[in-house]
Amino acid sequence: MNSTDLSNKLTRREFVKNGFVFGAGAAGLAAGYAAVPDVFARAVYAGKKDGVMNDRVLVMIQLAGGADGLQSVIPLNDSNLRTLRPTLSRAADNALPLGQTGFGFNRSMVGLKKLFDQGKVAVVQGVGYPRPNFSHFDSIRIWETADPDRKQQDGWLGKTIAANYDSQGHPLVGCACGTTEIPGALRDLEATLSVVNGQNTFKFNGTDAERAMGVIYNGTPGIYGALFDTSVFSARDTIARLRTAREKYVPKAAYNDNVNLVYSSRNQLASALQLAAQLIISGVGAKILHVTLGGFDTHDQEFARHESLMGYVDGAVSAFYADLAAYGMSDRVLVATWSEFGRRAQETGNGGTDHGTAAPMFLIGDTVKGGMYGQAPTLNVGRDGNLRFSVDFRSVYQEILESHMKVDAKEVLATRFERIPAIAV
Repeated sequence: MNSTDLSNKLTRREFVKNGFVFGAGAAGLAAGYAAVPDVFARAVYAGKKDGVMNDRVLVMIQLAGGADGLQSVIPLNDSNLRTLRPTLSRAADNALPLGQTGFGFNRSMVGLKKLFDQGKVAVVQGVGYPRPNFSHFDSIRIWETADPDRKQQDGWLGKTIAANYDSQGHPLVGCACGTTEIPGALRDLEATLSVVNGQNTFKFNGTDAERAMGVIYNGTPGIYGALFDTSVFSARDTIARLRTAREKYVPKAAYNDNVNLVYSSRNQLASALQLAAQLIISGVGAKILHVTLGGFDTHDQEFARHESLMGYVDGAVSAFYADLAAYGMSDRVLVATWSEFGRRAQETGNGGTDHGTAAPMFLIGDTVKGGMYGQAPTLNVGRDGNLRFSVDFRSVYQEILESHMKVDAKEVLATRFERIPAIAV
């Protein structure tokens, strides 16, 4: 096989299938890092030199599809719930009351209820944005870029990495776990990112992958060849460190993906969070991690589907927290959930709900000041059947960035929003 045949045969799919994707930021490549001795040591050195000792970590969990807030945080005293949701409102009968708030968690959220009682869960109610968009694609983009006008292309987490961390040579600062694609929230041309699908796939895939890279390198002229060499070097170095991290890490909690979901989510949330725990505990320099669980587009049979999905979330997050706590690292990590939109207040004839607006976000961790924040939307809805939002989602982003990550949110969000004081400063 000649070099042309080899380079044509190996597609991008072969590199990402069940494995590792390395994305080098434009600034890093433009700077010509052709002989980086140790990207991780350099990152640590740079942090110490600048007096930056913040070791806090953010884990974002996307509940993809439009998670129904009224089935997760249930208003127990609103009579409109029974009228609007004759089937779905049965969830209130076995809800887990949240003190004297008048709300209760879905009965499947036992672990999160326990953490809530310990003051480690903040529920921000009524989160949304002006002029809501009901398209999955468009609304996801809005949440990912923090731009309701859809003019921005870069993700808010990608911007955070590029503006505040060593994006020129530290591939594990930003990492998507349990997937083969970079989430839009992490995308930024100036950020260096990694995507790791699973704990046992830290490698280049394809039997001829190494030879193919050699062919590409030899056929790339001048500085571009050097830049490609830099990317491959960093990728190999990162893979080696991930393998070392896997060998050193022993989970101290029971992660379980063997759940019988009413509707398949096509994701393994527990495995993705266990991978995130491994990266955090082994000290490879992870700062911002992203995982996704799909299946929340519940247009029908929502009662059982939502309960099983939230039970899955509950078990995975509880194990993740317990794992970090056992290693003495739970005080460093904040978990936050997001979904592209909520659901309509009234159920459909199929026992489901259509795309809606306002919904709660959950903030989980030791740095959280537990309790209820924001204003829960009234169920006395108008003709459109939509809940009215009271908290702009960018207010929650701002709180995450400034109170937990200790960075300037205005660099990322361009303006300031009302503070939601849910995290200890």
